[in-house]
Amino acid sequence: MITVQGLTKRYGEKTAVHDLSFTVRSGMVTGFLGPNGAGKSTTMRLILGLDKPDSGSVTVNGKRYQSLTAPMCEVGALLEARAIQNGRSAYHHLLSLAQTHGLPRRRVEEVIDMVGLREAARKRAGGFSLGMGQRLGIASALLGDPATIILDEPVNGLDPEGVLWIRNLLKDLAAQGRTVFVSSHLMSEMALTAERLIVVGRGELIADTTVAEFVAGVSASTLRVRASDSTRLRGLLDLLDDAGASITSEQDGSLSVSGMTAERIGDTAAAHGIAIYELAAQTASLEEAFMEVTRDAVEYRPSVEAGRALGGQR
Repeated sequence: MITVQGLTKRYGEKTAVHDLSFTVRSGMVTGFLGPNGAGKSTTMRLILGLDKPDSGSVTVNGKRYQSLTAPMCEVGALLEARAIQNGRSAYHHLLSLAQTHGLPRRRVEEVIDMVGLREAARKRAGGFSLGMGQRLGIASALLGDPATIILDEPVNGLDPEGVLWIRNLLKDLAAQGRTVFVSSHLMSEMALTAERLIVVGRGELIADTTVAEFVAGVSASTLRVRASDSTRLRGLLDLLDDAGASITSEQDGSLSVSGMTAERIGDTAAAHGIAIYELAAQTASLEEAFMEVTRDAVEYRPSVEAGRALGGQR
């Protein structure tokens, strides 16, 4: 279990994490999500004792990381897959790590097979592709057979087979009762892998909930409407001027309506002789839910004008 309480970290005038509290439970995969600049990497560094918080505390299974006598055997982490000596082979990189904790050579062999690096084990790690580097980083994290695993963007550079492999691996580790904490920008992958989510924005907690509840919270507020005259219906709904209502015309001719009840829409259509073909809650994807919930927490946003200018260049 990872326990974060009132965590705050500043770098000069920049507050990277502000009064952040959450708990990562064992026995499930917990996804760590947030826009760029949200404080995810800083939080992971604070958990692993690589940075010192200005206030608050972080413990792993009730202990500060710095107080662990054999940290690799209790916490396995991957923050930067390329944090290796390029001249070493994958085997000798792992062996050097194993020797710091008195781990046997057979454990090195085990994790090499586990991550699928047997054929490349004796090759210089400096020549590895991004995907192979990720596999070596994951092998390093699993080397001490830890009860807690922390991975930052573990599927970066992996091919489809590798993505499926890491997905199943994380689920298997959680099923063994381990604490698995994973950050990723790939929402589709988190939807398939994680059971619970910690979502942050601008260094603060936005959500601490299950994936299903997170998606349902957005889906429940949006209705899909198909009608005999969607254009006319949208005009009528716009005239209602309901506070907070939002109406979007979709490419298939339907309407997406939020902030308005199904009764309100149905009554308006009936009063003007418009047939309703479909009026139902719209199920959002994890990506759609994430974009909606973090809309006001995006620190780095591309310029629309710049995008248009680039799009016009041929």
